[in-house]
Amino acid sequence: MCHKGAVGIFNIEKELLPFLDDPKKFVQKYNDQVVGTFFKKVSEHLSQDYIEKPPETLALEVVKAMFDGLIYNNSDSILENVYWNWVDSVTYRSSLSEYLNKYKIPKNMDIWGVSTAHPFQEIDECWLKEIGDNLYDKEKLPKYLAKINERSQNKQAETLGITFWNDIRELLGFDSKDISYLTSINECVEFYVKHFYKLDSAIRNLYMNFLNNKGLLEPFQEYYKDLAGIFLDKWFKCFDEYKTNQTGLLQRIINENNCKTAIIVGDGISYEISQNIIKNVSKKYSVIKDIVLADIPSETENNMSSIYMGNGVIEKIQSKREKYLQDTNQDKTIGFVSLNKVNDDIEQYQYLICAYNVIDAMGEQLQHHALQHFDKIERECAEKIEFLLRNGYKKVYLVADHGFVLTGILNEADKISVEFTGKVQKNERYIRTVEPQQVSNDKVFEVEQTYDDFKYLYFSNTLNPFKTPGVYGYSHGGLSPQELITPHISWESIKEDSNILDVTIDNKSDLQNVTGEIFQIRLKAAASEVDLFSSERKVYLVFFSKGKQITKSDIMTMTNNQEICKDYAFDGNEMMEVQLLEAESKEQLDKATVIKDKSRDLGGL
Repeated sequence: MCHKGAVGIFNIEKELLPFLDDPKKFVQKYNDQVVGTFFKKVSEHLSQDYIEKPPETLALEVVKAMFDGLIYNNSDSILENVYWNWVDSVTYRSSLSEYLNKYKIPKNMDIWGVSTAHPFQEIDECWLKEIGDNLYDKEKLPKYLAKINERSQNKQAETLGITFWNDIRELLGFDSKDISYLTSINECVEFYVKHFYKLDSAIRNLYMNFLNNKGLLEPFQEYYKDLAGIFLDKWFKCFDEYKTNQTGLLQRIINENNCKTAIIVGDGISYEISQNIIKNVSKKYSVIKDIVLADIPSETENNMSSIYMGNGVIEKIQSKREKYLQDTNQDKTIGFVSLNKVNDDIEQYQYLICAYNVIDAMGEQLQHHALQHFDKIERECAEKIEFLLRNGYKKVYLVADHGFVLTGILNEADKISVEFTGKVQKNERYIRTVEPQQVSNDKVFEVEQTYDDFKYLYFSNTLNPFKTPGVYGYSHGGLSPQELITPHISWESIKEDSNILDVTIDNKSDLQNVTGEIFQIRLKAAASEVDLFSSERKVYLVFFSKGKQITKSDIMTMTNNQEICKDYAFDGNEMMEVQLLEAESKEQLDKATVIKDKSRDLGGL
């Protein structure tokens, strides 16, 4: 049973994991004598006499010893290493789940004595219950925080998907004393984007994990709402200073960028959601983070009109908002597409507006149940951003019309009930009226604003909604920072190699005044220094008329100091924009406008 002086043929630490995963299959690999020797070694390690037994029984005994060691925090070093490898193993992970379902956690145990590497969510929930019962106990809470910090940083817990302790740590570690020093709306905005949005992200994750466990969730929800109440009190005291800068947002971005630019216009992408999208985008792209203050009320019809249009008109139909933007920029090629349909076949516009309404549509339809899908939405949005950057767009922006609030678990007393008179239009987060109302300032905030026949707006000055028919959970329309502070984020590629073959349209001035139906485009290529990587570049031309792509050329391979001349026809168009694109990346290298000279058109004479 020994080989070249080795202690034994079996390395228990190495062999235990495949044995535990499938005991029957494991013993089939060896003859009876070898299996018996292995079983004896395992029994010795468990400090028990060897008795012949089925392999499944011995495996259960090993697992019990392993789990007991974690429960009582006195793990055997070999079993502890096997456990860590088991958690990290993609191959064997499913069998670990099966054993966990069979294991019975001892009663009357010290829950705070358990190893922080344990795999038992039941223990985590016991911890949560006790912490929730003592959230305002200043003596006990610091002791809990030490355990929370250990558990939140444990790799085994993270691998097993037990990640909500980071959110608990964020919530309980928040220091509200700095809120008292806020004296202006700008300071409140800055405080939110630096600090408070992290609490919104934490409570959203806790809702996602424990919405069906009211007893566990409610204490943490109330703790969050208490902190939010302190901040909202300052926010509304300063709100008279609030000024939106959302109007004409897309036009400003277009005016500021001459390069190929894609703009994702999200419906309901809150500031805190956008920060998770940033984390999902590759670090090889540089990012600039900014914010936009949304118009009020923070609802899609109003805010999308504000983003697309600069005339103050509220337009209900999306296609008409797009037409307004296109008509305002007739000298530019602007494309409109759903972000979900961005793929390899996307037409190459100078400015591509990508609408993305998944979060708002899902939130309004599914309410809290939509939270289960938000992580996937964040990843998909990040993937589209990277796709656009890889496929010719030098810059990609993410903006949004409004954010949202989560009302959580509500009692009837939490819903704001008001008795308004006259013509009233009631929504969950705001109410429109024709006549001014007598209201209590501690519940409702009044704004004068004209919309159709209505003259006044009333908003909840808490996160709680007005009492309305329907399902509660996800909502927007109000004045909270969660609804009004929206993302304005841009990404662009980090240029690594400046010594690349430069290809340009060399006769732009000639194209401004073309006689006849045929015009010629002259391309020129030149590199500052010739090397293997700058010796050639594949390019092609794309032709636009009235903002629509009409045709494109074949791919041309340009070499250093080469000129290529190609003839093209107007084909009934009076003016065209020509874009020169790199074939592989679709990066826009140059562009020109081609204009037909009408003054010299003799009508065929």
